[in-house]
Amino acid sequence: MAGRDRSVRDDRTRGGTARRTGPAAARARRPAPDRRGTTSGGRTTTVDRPRAAADGLLVGDVPTGARVAGVLLVLAGLAGAAALFPRYLVVGGEELTLGGGPGAVLAGLLVPLVSVAVGAGLAAGRVPRFGLAAAAVGGALAVGGLLIELYRGSSSTVRPGIEVLAGERVLTSSVETGPGWLLQVAALGLAVLAGGCAVLVWSRTRMEDRGALDPARPGLAGAAVLLGVLTVLCLALPAADVPDRLVDDPATGLEVVVEQQGPQALLERPGLALLGGLLLAGAVLLAAVLAPSLRPRLAAVGGLLALTVTVLAAGLTGLRDAVASPDLEWTVPGAGLLVAGLAYALLTVLAWRVGRTAGG
Repeated sequence: MAGRDRSVRDDRTRGGTARRTGPAAARARRPAPDRRGTTSGGRTTTVDRPRAAADGLLVGDVPTGARVAGVLLVLAGLAGAAALFPRYLVVGGEELTLGGGPGAVLAGLLVPLVSVAVGAGLAAGRVPRFGLAAAAVGGALAVGGLLIELYRGSSSTVRPGIEVLAGERVLTSSVETGPGWLLQVAALGLAVLAGGCAVLVWSRTRMEDRGALDPARPGLAGAAVLLGVLTVLCLALPAADVPDRLVDDPATGLEVVVEQQGPQALLERPGLALLGGLLLAGAVLLAAVLAPSLRPRLAAVGGLLALTVTVLAAGLTGLRDAVASPDLEWTVPGAGLLVAGLAYALLTVLAWRVGRTAGG
């Protein structure tokens, strides 16, 4: 009788052990959490699932078009950096170079360096919508700049006038292009192509987060739009202008103000320059509205970053012109561009930090 009881307990023990080890063995045979197993014809294959980062960021497969946009961004940045050093234009017999001094080089390298850094990350497939947003916004802003650049090198002599180019006050009576101008046009054209490619693959690129930035988006958008309006108003007037002169009137012996002809305002130029100025102003306002609404959080950061470097580069260029030329002085619109660029930089940092600290 005792032997029978012992055998029954042994059978129950073996059954319990089998029941306990069965599910554990099944779990051990399952695929890794980020891969899904499928069986077809007795053969098991695996399909990658989106990767989830520690902060809740979910990144799917990166389309080939996104990597192409990254490569175009890198090429645009390299061309823009190379354009600073060779001859840019010969205007009225005066040879101009974009990188005519340390300040000019630093101001001119801002957009190319950011373009290379963002493009390299996008080409490598890291946080793709961050790079795509920066490429799309930067490409939209580059359209107007490309038309203005084409006007300077081709049709600015149709209506000769005073211009400030590469920190010099010149009269556009004759214009001859150089390698620097060709590289600058190539850089802007590549940026436009990268932006178009980014728009095409945006919907096919999966990247999500927990939405930690969503409560701050309305305030971010309102501040960005106000800064966009300020930027457009400042772009409409020269960032560096010729100051008025005080002369003695021989008839009365009083000092009178004599106005000097300065550079043309952005919207006073004809043809391609006028169209480019209108497109640039419209792109700034459109980017200010759309960039804070891009999802996920890092996409909004990328859009604001592209807007920041473009506006900040324009402000620094005006400051460089005023410092480099004794005939020019910095204007209130030029200072406004620099303030707007710094304010956009602050918004970019806030968009990055707010979502990050909230766990997004």
